[in-house]
Amino acid sequence: MYDPVTLDQLRAFVTVVEEGSFSAAARKLKRVQSAISASMANLESQLGVPVWDRTTKVARLTEQGKAVLGAARRVLAEVDALRRLTSGMVLGLEASVSLCLDALFPLDALLDLCAAFAKEFPAVDLRVDTQVLSAVSSRVLTGVATLGVVSPPGLLPGLEREPLASIHMLSVVSPGHPLARHRGRIPARELALATQIVLSERSDEGVPDQGVLSPRSWRVADLHTKHMMLRRGLGWGNLPEHLVKDDLARGKLVVIRPASWGDDENRLFLSLVYRNDTVFGPAHRWLMSQLKVLCVREGTPVRGSSRRRSPHLPRR
Repeated sequence: MYDPVTLDQLRAFVTVVEEGSFSAAARKLKRVQSAISASMANLESQLGVPVWDRTTKVARLTEQGKAVLGAARRVLAEVDALRRLTSGMVLGLEASVSLCLDALFPLDALLDLCAAFAKEFPAVDLRVDTQVLSAVSSRVLTGVATLGVVSPPGLLPGLEREPLASIHMLSVVSPGHPLARHRGRIPARELALATQIVLSERSDEGVPDQGVLSPRSWRVADLHTKHMMLRRGLGWGNLPEHLVKDDLARGKLVVIRPASWGDDENRLFLSLVYRNDTVFGPAHRWLMSQLKVLCVREGTPVRGSSRRRSPHLPRR
């Protein structure tokens, strides 16, 4: 059925309210005042409710008009969003972008990325997913996410890979834990007596647990739980430096040095991964470039071949 209410009438209505009078709205819209008055009269007639109280010198909104104003603004906002979306599509802009990140990715960098994305692409929806190990690669391979940021243990065949940066990993315990009393390297026999908190795959099909030194270990599937367990003194484990720097400064966690690991084995190298059949639009390309900038800011950039690996698997 034909709807006689037009967007032009709604815009005129909102402009009258914002400018304070029919004459001011006419000047703003570059129209004669009689056209604005006629538009408002037609709007009231078509809606079937009085929008303006004309008993005063300056027309004021009725209670019904106040309700109509809110609805009119919502309609116009949606129409403006639709126009931004379609104008972007003409230029090849995507309707949405999906990103899956390893849980080790710095949260501050992610928040900065999302804030900048919202300003750069206000009409593009952004989906952010956080997973551990191979679950990141799996989501990219299946098309659930178009871009992924993954650490070496979670890399799966069939994906293109670009190096981003490295994350410094630290072995930590709470100050009251028995291992906290060691000032030098801790021999394997001492670690064997303590419980190790290990970040593990959520499914049995994933990669094996990495860097397990203690025969007594607890498996967890998310980084936050592992972090809280270590702070409570329930064991020892490895966490990214950016996550624990405040805890170290406040004395809530202390660094330990397992003798089984050398100083060169304390970094995990993050990579950007995607399918080779993916066609990227402006929003994806922007996101990829900004990920590289933010990773360099938060960690150490990876130089040389992206396939160069430490002789030992990094610790999780």
